[in-house]
Amino acid sequence: MTDIFLEGGRALIGAEFVETSLGVSGPDIARVDAPGGRARLAIDARNLLVLPGIVDLHGDAFERQMMPRAGVDFPIDVALADSDRQAISNGITTVFHATTCSWEPGLRSADNARELMEAIERQRPQFAADTRFHLRHETYNLGAEAEITQWLAEGRVDLFAFNDHMDGTVADMAKPRKRNRMVERTGLTSEDFDGLVARIVSRAADVPASVSRLAAVARAAGVRMLSHDDATPAMRREYRELGTDIAEFPINEETARAAASAGDAIVYGAPNVVRGGSHTGWTRASDMIAKGLCSVLASDYYYPAQLLAAFRLAADGVLPLAKAWDLVSAGPARATGLADRGLIAEGRRADILLVDDTIPLRPRLVAVIAGGKLVHLTDATRLLSVAATPREAVVAA
Repeated sequence: MTDIFLEGGRALIGAEFVETSLGVSGPDIARVDAPGGRARLAIDARNLLVLPGIVDLHGDAFERQMMPRAGVDFPIDVALADSDRQAISNGITTVFHATTCSWEPGLRSADNARELMEAIERQRPQFAADTRFHLRHETYNLGAEAEITQWLAEGRVDLFAFNDHMDGTVADMAKPRKRNRMVERTGLTSEDFDGLVARIVSRAADVPASVSRLAAVARAAGVRMLSHDDATPAMRREYRELGTDIAEFPINEETARAAASAGDAIVYGAPNVVRGGSHTGWTRASDMIAKGLCSVLASDYYYPAQLLAAFRLAADGVLPLAKAWDLVSAGPARATGLADRGLIAEGRRADILLVDDTIPLRPRLVAVIAGGKLVHLTDATRLLSVAATPREAVVAA
């Protein structure tokens, strides 16, 4: 007896779609081309795509659940629970919450990052998605170095990114709308914000040594590292020499080519694909994908984007769907060292999506299985049978 039997469906096996049935036992895929034997739960997957679950290595849309309006806060546990439901309902079965640890007070402060990390650790058993902590360290936040060093050494950080938004912050201070948004996010007065920025900028000479020390700690702890918004091949090379082999949002083709030639993972935002370009006016992700200069698409700031982006790439003829899906599943799994997921194969983690692709640009998620449990179902007529079963086989339906 298996826990879940998926009858039929066009499953993505390797690089091809194959009509087959799947058997799930415990948290894993037990058999591909499974016979229709006894199962505690059987689901009709005929006429649906059967895809490996989405892996999101960079998503910060949870911030909107924490602060839906500037200055309006909601409890972190409530925000994370809602974010888990949103991730799962968009096919994300592994989610890295990209948490900024900045010199700013407020939403992106070190205090808030600590509270988020602790909340994720407490709530992890309750989440449907495999939920992990991606720490985005603003390199000018020198005061947090000692604490981050401890977190890395204790194994509490799952991904570690080096961010440097200082030039952009200084430039945005001359733009009233952007300046107001930054000030509101921190909760400071305008004058106090100016003073804070001036103090932080004055320590620029101390930043490179801090980055080097933290990278050494991350390497020793076996934590994968990313560099954010690499602007030049030289910048990418410098971070690679520190052991940072994931290039997150390189801002021009020259830098992306340098990353690709060295075998680095290259991340772009799925919203960029869905919208047809970057909201910042930088690199167009679809162009980079067509040129072989992208290996991962992340949700970035919008959870539905990964699912939509893969189908958009296929509809636009940029990539066949099987290769487009690699960017949101197997690609990020490889980049983050998660060898147990991202593919539909025997022995792999049973993170499986059933998708109705009748409307090419609007895929409809019918069911989500995460870690061998049915956690999302939008069409109960697809349930063929439910035998007497331990409750853990069906989490939500």
